[in-house]
Amino acid sequence: MNERPRVEATPAGWGDLAAELDRWQACGRVAALWWRDDDAITATPQLELLLRVAGGVPVGLAVIPALARPPLAAAVSGEAQLAVLQHGWQHADRAGNGKKSEYPQGRSAAVVRAEIGAGSARLKALFGRRALPVFVPPWNRFGGGLVPLLAEQGIVALSAMASGPCRALPAGLRTLDVHLDLVAWRGSRGFIGTAVALAGLVGLLRARRLAAAAAPGPIGILTHHRIIDGATAKFLDRLIALTRAHAAVRWAAAAEFIR
Repeated sequence: MNERPRVEATPAGWGDLAAELDRWQACGRVAALWWRDDDAITATPQLELLLRVAGGVPVGLAVIPALARPPLAAAVSGEAQLAVLQHGWQHADRAGNGKKSEYPQGRSAAVVRAEIGAGSARLKALFGRRALPVFVPPWNRFGGGLVPLLAEQGIVALSAMASGPCRALPAGLRTLDVHLDLVAWRGSRGFIGTAVALAGLVGLLRARRLAAAAAPGPIGILTHHRIIDGATAKFLDRLIALTRAHAAVRWAAAAEFIR
């Protein structure tokens, strides 16, 4: 919701990313990245792979409250770097027609309040203090007229896919968006490819470095562990290794941006 993701026309390589980070370092600046992973329900081998790849990198795990199961809480109990975010209620399409959304414009305010409240309560019961008041709408869509209901229910941040100029939000509510989705949804539903992913990330970093005013919040990377493949894991492994070794970039925890 802050900026349109930039995917460069020319594919990029690892050297391009390192060179862009060198430019950040030359400017005396540090880029912040954050990682959101969606659609968590229970413990799975795919989730285990995601956590193994992450190592100590903070991850915001978007959990579907109505479908969440106790084994998920057990699986992440020892993961100090992991935070739980509220991923809608049931991840059910309520749009009827058009683009999918669990919270399209026109849904009953009373029902939306009840679902947000029930979802928050369930996540707190399962995950305790690990559950943050960050709302991730399924399909990254949330009706504008419903946004004030989030703050009413104690939500302090809305996390969707950045798609344009920052929209006005009620007092007490901020954005914590993601910018680069690693899944090729219109194709194989596998990894988008190293060249495309790096082009997007380098483009985002360059745009922020050259912007007249600093963009709010970190650059968000989005994954979906339930369909993670080996190519995605390999990319993340190398991305984490490169960024951890560079002084001009850091991985940020979601909690930093909602205080």
